Amino acid sequence: MTSSVTIKRKPVWKSLLQSWQLYVLLLPTIVYVALFAYRPMIGVIMAFQDYSFGDSIFGSPFVGLKHFARLVNLPAFPEIIRNTIVISLYSLIAGFPIPIILAMMMNTLTSLRYKKLVQTITYAPHFISTVVIVGMLSVMLSPTTGVVNGIIRYFGGDSVFFMGKPGLFSSLYVWSGIWQNMGFNSIIYMAALSGIDPGLHEAAIVDGAGKLRRIFCIDLPGILPTIVILLIMSTGNIMNVGFEKAFLMQNALNISASEVISTYVYKTGLLQNQLSFSTAVNLFNSLINLTLLAAVNTLARKTSDTSLW
Repeated sequence: MTSSVTIKRKPVWKSLLQSWQLYVLLLPTIVYVALFAYRPMIGVIMAFQDYSFGDSIFGSPFVGLKHFARLVNLPAFPEIIRNTIVISLYSLIAGFPIPIILAMMMNTLTSLRYKKLVQTITYAPHFISTVVIVGMLSVMLSPTTGVVNGIIRYFGGDSVFFMGKPGLFSSLYVWSGIWQNMGFNSIIYMAALSGIDPGLHEAAIVDGAGKLRRIFCIDLPGILPTIVILLIMSTGNIMNVGFEKAFLMQNALNISASEVISTYVYKTGLLQNQLSFSTAVNLFNSLINLTLLAAVNTLARKTSDTSLW
């Protein structure tokens, strides 16, 4: 004979009442996200309209995919997309592994005092504003008074206008960003490393494993799910090059390498009052990000069983 056990589930409303305090605490966040994240998405309709100041969003004439067709046929479109992809991929490939390496290196330090010193030094640049970072670059790389060009002239070389060379723009943008954020981005990996069972390291030491072997056999597999999740999220933002920094570093000489989607949206939308066209450009950018996020998430789920959904 077989017996079946029926599990009676509580109604949803009873579960909500039992934990109503938690939902009250969550309510301000829900209201904030609804007002400032989802409500503005109504403006996406402008991408399919000829909207201008003074008109209501629902009262403007619809033009279908007119602005998207204009974007694709724009002579500068390939250059803008190329610049955005180059800077984004460069940032991802060069910048993603460095916080992981830094976290693992700090995790191996035995001196707590030295560890705190390294953390302070690497975390501090994150709190410097973007304007100050660009100002530091301009001062240090100045062709007349900059420290870098002073060293070049000392060894008999000619001054270089680094900020005006299109070929150097992406490297200056990426590596200054890595210096600024690598310490702060390593915090989440440090937290993941702290959750690894110390007994695994003790057993590995007894078996004669060195630091490098323990990093590759214990630490790296232990934080691999965290790495995969952050990689998926980074890929979902691959087309979002920071507007402030790109715009501040931009000048007439490096415009061919510094014009990205975010700066183009600002110029067409706010400076030229082409609101519908700039909305279409931004929506196109968001759709690419969404597609990449879904593709990488699917790939990660099939290969590592770790994914966002």
